[in-house]
Amino acid sequence: MNILYRFLVAAALATASLVSHAQAPQPPEIAAKAYLLMDVTAGQVLAAKDPDAPVEPASLTKLMTAYLVFDALKSKKISLTQTLPVSQRAWKMPGSRMFIDPKMQVPVEDLIKGMIVQSGNDATMALAEGVGGSAERFVQLMNDQAKALGLQNTGYKNPEGLTEPGHTTTARDLATLASRLMRDFPEYVHYYSIKKYRYPGTPASNDSNRNTLLFRDPTVDGLKTGHTNAAGYCLVATAKRDFPNVPGRRLLSVVLGTSSENARANESQKLLNWGYTAYEGVKLFDAGKPVATPKVWKGKTGELKLGRTEPIVVAVPTGTASQVKTEINRPEPLIAPFRQGQAVATLKVKQGEQPLVELPLVALEPVEEAGFLGRAWDAMRLWIK
Repeated sequence: MNILYRFLVAAALATASLVSHAQAPQPPEIAAKAYLLMDVTAGQVLAAKDPDAPVEPASLTKLMTAYLVFDALKSKKISLTQTLPVSQRAWKMPGSRMFIDPKMQVPVEDLIKGMIVQSGNDATMALAEGVGGSAERFVQLMNDQAKALGLQNTGYKNPEGLTEPGHTTTARDLATLASRLMRDFPEYVHYYSIKKYRYPGTPASNDSNRNTLLFRDPTVDGLKTGHTNAAGYCLVATAKRDFPNVPGRRLLSVVLGTSSENARANESQKLLNWGYTAYEGVKLFDAGKPVATPKVWKGKTGELKLGRTEPIVVAVPTGTASQVKTEINRPEPLIAPFRQGQAVATLKVKQGEQPLVELPLVALEPVEEAGFLGRAWDAMRLWIK
């Protein structure tokens, strides 16, 4: 499903808004250099300002560092209980710190918490060296992964986010990265909701997550803050709220270049609240249920069940759900075989005549090729047809 999700995210981020300006609710004034609001559940961008403008990511860089660390955990190259040394380079990192030193051997899980909760540059460097062998090799992995995720305007020069020429990204790329991080590693993203943590022996005053929305809004469960003088105060925030028609509807905000810690939290909260009230989620089809069952030729069965393994949800301006229309584009005729999960058709969702999203539909069940006589009979029927 990762391939299909990449298709969905790419389609969602292809434009700054997927509803017409005439119909789209106007977002509030956001005091930020750039921002983007995405409905992750629907895969739609709801609002954006300068989403492709190059910006310094500051500690939002650590989202990519975490992506590679989580990938190493998932592939069992490292483990949460494994300890890593603290190099002189990690110990001497400037900026936000976990306050670890070369006398320590620190478990990977604690380094992850130090990187996420305290935004520790020392913890980040220790993880980068542990996973990549060196910081330089790890940065190469970061840039390779950026290309693989389709981050077209992102370049990394370090794993922690300190200002360096060429170390830039965009709001659009950050939304893609954050969405994939949550999608690809659901077993690890709970670390982003930790409010307080400190490693034994480190200052008690250094125990609070810098994402103040975690303390204000119980529906917010991530993700990452960032700040340098050049970048300003930045926040990638995500919330999950339950609605009768779409339980667990998730939004993601990217707010860049605000004036203070309080401003980045306030502007992010404003954007998230607006998204949930200005747009409603509409579930069109349940997960694993056929959207269509077209006829199949030369197969052991005569029809192909097309759908998705996840619910199909769209976001529309509140009160306009009745205007949603769907149509399916697929090849004709459909000739077996088809493997389960194979992308076969495209579901186009419109609000009136305005396109909203396009989603791939896959074969929910395999259809094997018929025997010689069955194929021959269908071949003759197709020829007559």
